[in-house]
Amino acid sequence: MAANGTSAQDEFAPVLAALATMQSSGEPTKKKEAHSFLEQFQKSSDAWQTIFSILSSQNADVQAKLFATTTLKGKIVYDLHQLPRSQLPSLRDTLLNLLSTFSSGPKPMRLQLCVCLVNLAIQMVEWKDVLQLVVATLGNDSQQIACVLDFLRVLPEEVTEGRKINLTEDELNERTKELLEDNVHQVLTLLIQYSQSSASAAKDPQLLECITSWSKEVSVNELVKSPLLKIVIDGLSSDSSFEAAVECICAIFAETRDVDECVDAIQILFPHIVSLRPKISQAAKEEDHETFKGVSRIFAEAGEMWVPLIARMPQQFRPLVEAILEAAALDKERDAISLTFNFWYELKQLITLDNFMEARMQFIDIFSKLVDIMISHLAFPKSESGTDDLFDGDRELEEKFREFRHQMGDVLKDCCEVLGVTQCLEKTYVLIDSWVKTYGGQAIAGNVPEWQSLEAPLFSLRAMGRMVSADENIILPRLMPLLVQIPDHEKVRFQTVMALGRYTEWTAQHPDLLQPQLTFIMAAFEHNSKEVVRAAALSFKFFCNDCADLLKGFSTQLQHFYANVLDKLPVSSQDEVTDGVASVVSRLPTDEIYQNLKLYCDPVINTLLSMAQSAADDEAKLAIADRLQLITIFIQWVQPYVESSQENPAVKYCQEIFPVLAAVAEGFADCIPVLERVCRCWRYMVLSYRTSILPLLPQLAEKLVAGFAASRQGCFLWATDSIMREFSEGQEFVQPHTVAAVYQFYEQQATNFLRALSEVPPEELPDLIEDFFRLSSDVVRFYPQQTVLSTLMGSIVSAACSALSLLKEEPLIATIHFVRDLLSHAGEMSPSSSFDQERRTNPTEIRARVRQLLDNQGEQLVQRVMTGMMYSFPRDCIPDASGVLLQLFELVPQQVALWLQNTVASLPEGSMTEQEKHRLLTNINNRVQSNEMNKVRSLLQDFTNSYRRRNVAPREGLGRLEATRFRFSG
Repeated sequence: MAANGTSAQDEFAPVLAALATMQSSGEPTKKKEAHSFLEQFQKSSDAWQTIFSILSSQNADVQAKLFATTTLKGKIVYDLHQLPRSQLPSLRDTLLNLLSTFSSGPKPMRLQLCVCLVNLAIQMVEWKDVLQLVVATLGNDSQQIACVLDFLRVLPEEVTEGRKINLTEDELNERTKELLEDNVHQVLTLLIQYSQSSASAAKDPQLLECITSWSKEVSVNELVKSPLLKIVIDGLSSDSSFEAAVECICAIFAETRDVDECVDAIQILFPHIVSLRPKISQAAKEEDHETFKGVSRIFAEAGEMWVPLIARMPQQFRPLVEAILEAAALDKERDAISLTFNFWYELKQLITLDNFMEARMQFIDIFSKLVDIMISHLAFPKSESGTDDLFDGDRELEEKFREFRHQMGDVLKDCCEVLGVTQCLEKTYVLIDSWVKTYGGQAIAGNVPEWQSLEAPLFSLRAMGRMVSADENIILPRLMPLLVQIPDHEKVRFQTVMALGRYTEWTAQHPDLLQPQLTFIMAAFEHNSKEVVRAAALSFKFFCNDCADLLKGFSTQLQHFYANVLDKLPVSSQDEVTDGVASVVSRLPTDEIYQNLKLYCDPVINTLLSMAQSAADDEAKLAIADRLQLITIFIQWVQPYVESSQENPAVKYCQEIFPVLAAVAEGFADCIPVLERVCRCWRYMVLSYRTSILPLLPQLAEKLVAGFAASRQGCFLWATDSIMREFSEGQEFVQPHTVAAVYQFYEQQATNFLRALSEVPPEELPDLIEDFFRLSSDVVRFYPQQTVLSTLMGSIVSAACSALSLLKEEPLIATIHFVRDLLSHAGEMSPSSSFDQERRTNPTEIRARVRQLLDNQGEQLVQRVMTGMMYSFPRDCIPDASGVLLQLFELVPQQVALWLQNTVASLPEGSMTEQEKHRLLTNINNRVQSNEMNKVRSLLQDFTNSYRRRNVAPREGLGRLEATRFRFSG
């Protein structure tokens, strides 16, 4: 299939030129043009001939040939329909010849050619002797055995990924059986024969990779009884094959997950694995980090797979658990220990069940040692350079360590469940108490000896906080007084403050210890370290939240503290401190709420007004938005219960500050953060006070309509949404005239939205579209009669069709959900809302109106959804989009089938064959006739996924060209 001579070089010269441009450091515009050219080339029919011309040319370099093989893979997977079936045997023979040519490398090309051959074999269903032909063609030459091993390796991997291939489910299942299941014993025989052919073959990493790949296909009981198990185990003693052997043995473990079915295999594997234990200490002693990590992984993954047997037979499997513990203990680099975390979790899950109490008792000492190991690993390193930078400038290592500590904290929680909280806390207490006795007298502010050995148990105390119940009375009463005496060192103080914040529920039950803890926290607000101050704000929040009943008698003192520290804090800490004091205010008697809201919030409002008068730049405007958030926090927390006939004191305060909020919104109409915070505040007024907000409702609706009309910002719509939900028909205390007025309010917002959409293309309003259709989904659910019958609905559906052309996920999902909610009103039964769980018969006029909308705009809707699924919808939109098509098929199947046919007929020429179109439409019609609607959905999803992969998704290979040149090895 290859061309020759000068004409062939002329043919692929533009491709080579584009490749050179992509690999160069030239102009971005030219690189973009080259990328576009190559992308179109990869999908064209002409690419077949060009590919083989490049591969047979002496003038094309290795990278060009690798690009050609990568492109060839895409052609075989997606574009095989471009070739007549009669040419497939010739293509197969060409691939075999190319494999022979490139048998010695480069390895990436050889591997890619094997992938090409496998994908051809999957689709070339008439080729029945695949394995036999490949082995007969390439297996007789020792120089080409690498090709056979690569082919055997990729065969299971590519077949299991066969969803990319344009075959039906039944065809794919049949082909999978022919290529894998029917060849298992022959492959096993071939691998054994090769392993015994020479000493070097027995240590060949390629052989181990083949065993790994076929481990899912071969019976694990048969595999471990074969000579191949010795090859795998021996591979762990060879540097060249160690990594491949680790992968292989772990893949075998994965196949023993069903322990009851694999008892025989596990009995064979277990002694081999336990015999590897000396490698742990040896690798640690020699500081052979890769070997240490590989062996640790073997033990950890064996443990994970065999946890049920470990729980049933703890004595027999104890050596395995001890080996995993040893790996955790000796991991000085803290690199392999994370491999054990999941094992400890899985083991804990079983042995804390009553049925496995014996195993729990057997492993008490193991988990006790595990606590000690975890706390020791929590310690910060000591700087090798002697500076304050513990990681010597390696920020990535520092971040990795911080993340790692929190994972170890989870293991400590597991230990708490096995050992009991008291025993774990006691270990922490002993370490802290020991440090205090040893070094406490030497510590002065900023100079704390051996602070790492104090900070680590403090972190463990913090990590275990969630596991400690409020009635723990053995360790914490001794530990808490110790904590508030901890010396002043930034990291130690930070950890102590954070730890105290984790035990506030316990403190709420032990009020005698509240004062010293709270004093310690409040003093931390004056610390020089910003991190300590942030920790203090967070812990203060938790203290107030959990101890609010103890603190409500001190609301005046707390207000003074709040006023003094607020402006000194970063924004996030301002929110946390406000959250804390607001939770205390919320516990006050109803008759004290109004005055305390004024006490706390009036200074915030006054500061807000002062800031608004002088705000000129973006930073000052953002500061106003942050200040508005503080008022919202109070509204979220302070929700007094009052009878419907009485005035709500919080609403009374909201009425006072509403003009200020409205003035701020009007004064900063061009500042989106300010508008969003004002609208958020208004939204929570509705959510917190519900129908009690009725006295404020007319003003609120007026400002939301005016604000949206002036700014066209979606925040006014999601504030509107809260009102639509709260004042819908059927809600208690909501009168019919209020429902009608609220719905008219929605129509005003919808009219303004449609006007905006008529003036600006949808792609310029993605966030607004998202907010509007989220709002409209709720309105359709809670006001179906008014909404569906509205004269605006036709325009709203048209707007939805326009919105489906967007590329952004969030507005698309909101629009599709709206369409689904609307279509749900076309059925015989009405959908239930969250306020009305009883389903009723859908009124005839509503059903008729939805059908009328479909008669007018159904074809456009089908076309937009189908083309979106084929071309542009993000992956997460596909399930809901196919759900829309399914609903349409259930409502008007014949019309939808016709609309679908029209959509498919309009696809670009060459994007799919007439045979494929006919098969799709015939299958859909058959499913419609037999009323198998769910199968229609599967057909459409499979079709659009296949079409998209073939015609829209970028092919492989282009991204690599923009990186540095590869180095290829044989």
